[in-house]
Amino acid sequence: MNATLLSATAALFGAAIGGLTSLVTQRTQARAEWLAHDRVRRQKLYKEFIEQASQCYVHALQHNEPDVTALVSLFAKISRMRVQSSAEVANEADQVGRKIVDTYDAPEKTFLELREMLADGSIDILSRFSDVCRDELDSLRSQQFRGTTFSAHRSSR
Repeated sequence: MNATLLSATAALFGAAIGGLTSLVTQRTQARAEWLAHDRVRRQKLYKEFIEQASQCYVHALQHNEPDVTALVSLFAKISRMRVQSSAEVANEADQVGRKIVDTYDAPEKTFLELREMLADGSIDILSRFSDVCRDELDSLRSQQFRGTTFSAHRSSR
């Protein structure tokens, strides 16, 4: 009878451990999927912002009157970043927006001036923003894979 009790207890413990491992694995996989979805959502937002900021900046370089509709849309994306992204990304996006607004006060640029800005790199107001976004997305990617590696390691025990 002792052997039967021992065998039943071992089976119960085995089932409990298997159930816990399955639960941890599912939770880890769900977290990795959420991180992947979050990364894709941010990538889309950053792409839209870069495209919109580029268009606004070109307009600001060539005109003194702002395109208010485009600027409002740009700042709406910055607000979305404040909700969805790190403070560093949102702050860099805000700096880009401010540079664009300030550019409207500057004299319109000639083609020669644009060429000089291109040569000295001053035309690229998005480089710091792009670097900060890449760092954030890399961090999300490493969190996602760290979670799935943990899950695979735990389930193989």
